[in-house]
Amino acid sequence: MNIRSLLFEVVVVFLVTFIVAILVTFLWNTIRHGVNTVDWDTAFVLAIIFGIVLPLAGRVQKRKE
Repeated sequence: MNIRSLLFEVVVVFLVTFIVAILVTFLWNTIRHGVNTVDWDTAFVLAIIFGIVLPLAGRVQKRKE
């Protein structure tokens, strides 16, 4: 397992998830509550979880094949 490529995947997934979570929480708060705020806690937590789990799960799946 190449650590450098794994770290690159983690960073890419983290950034994509973080940006999407920011947009979703902003839109949710704007539409549902009428307040233009971002839920930073949720964005960071989701980005960290998906950033670690998805690349590792992809590596495990590739090993099984």
